[in-house]
Amino acid sequence: MSDAAASGPQIQEWDEKITDGRFAGKTVIVTGAGSGIGRATASRIAREGGRIVAVDVSQERLDEFAAELPQAAIVTIVADITDDAGVAAIVEAAGGPADGLANVAGIMDRMQPAHEVDQDVWDRVIAVNLTGTFKLMKAVIPGMLERGSGAIVNITSEAGLRGSAAGAAYTASKHAVVGLTKSSAFLYANTGLRVNAVAPGATATNIESSFASELAAPRLQRGMALIPSVAQAKQLASSIGYLLSDDATNLNGVILPSDGGWSAA
Repeated sequence: MSDAAASGPQIQEWDEKITDGRFAGKTVIVTGAGSGIGRATASRIAREGGRIVAVDVSQERLDEFAAELPQAAIVTIVADITDDAGVAAIVEAAGGPADGLANVAGIMDRMQPAHEVDQDVWDRVIAVNLTGTFKLMKAVIPGMLERGSGAIVNITSEAGLRGSAAGAAYTASKHAVVGLTKSSAFLYANTGLRVNAVAPGATATNIESSFASELAAPRLQRGMALIPSVAQAKQLASSIGYLLSDDATNLNGVILPSDGGWSAA
């Protein structure tokens, strides 16, 4: 969620603490790694010893990210996660079965109810938020199954837990990510794979959204008045990193609200 969508609450103060070597010897694919939560996640895992396959649609953003950590093991790849060729290139860049996948890349809608949503907006939001997540899971899981281990963390949203956090397209896409996560966790439970999701609340990122609906705006804004605080992207990275790590060995099918308590309202 953008800053504009949560302009009232203050950004939380928090300093991360790196766990040296937590991801040593592991290759983790992170989408949306050029900015926001994806970049914070890729940075955290890289600084904890992981090899990162950093995926984004912007070469410039990826170059800036990699330049911040010149000593880290980072492979950057420009790819569209909705495109089969792009997904194949991501898997190839991993150089073998990935140990982890963080499906972070996503886009917002225009905060509209169903009858106001343009078909192209619906198609694009579903393609990026849901189909892209599915395509990468489908691509990496065979290697994880062959090895007998792997961790996947999908990014849903408060909009995946309730109907009052976004428009119809975004809400539908994030509810579907919850279903995909839970189904996968159940079906792969005895294979060594773990599939979980993080549901961010208001987070300071560069993802922008607009209130394009006169009907929906006042109702959504009343719900957003309950947001307790805005998280830093690195706080979400901490939640994602935990679920990807061996510390979360007994967690599978978890939808973790990382929202400062918004979901408790």
